[in-house]
Amino acid sequence: MVNLYRELAYNQKEYVMSKQLLKSVTSIGANIREAEFAQSKLDFINKMSISLKEANETIYWLDLLFETKFIDKKTFDNYKSKSEEMIKLLVSIVKSAKE
Repeated sequence: MVNLYRELAYNQKEYVMSKQLLKSVTSIGANIREAEFAQSKLDFINKMSISLKEANETIYWLDLLFETKFIDKKTFDNYKSKSEEMIKLLVSIVKSAKE
């Protein structure tokens, strides 16, 4: 999605939604990395939950970019599908960690 951001910002001159997309999608990975060295189980769950929220936010920005015709259906479907898979994985991780 970093490449999608580049495309939107540099070629289509769309700066607001694409920047928000970039922030949310990079936050997913950053929080997962932080969770790897969590100080406690609760800290781990918190970081993974933040990643989950960011993954959901990513879909929101993709929806807006699609609805405003900055991205086509194929691009939207591809990235939304990947985001939904990430959400499924994160939900599973958070549920397992809470048990």
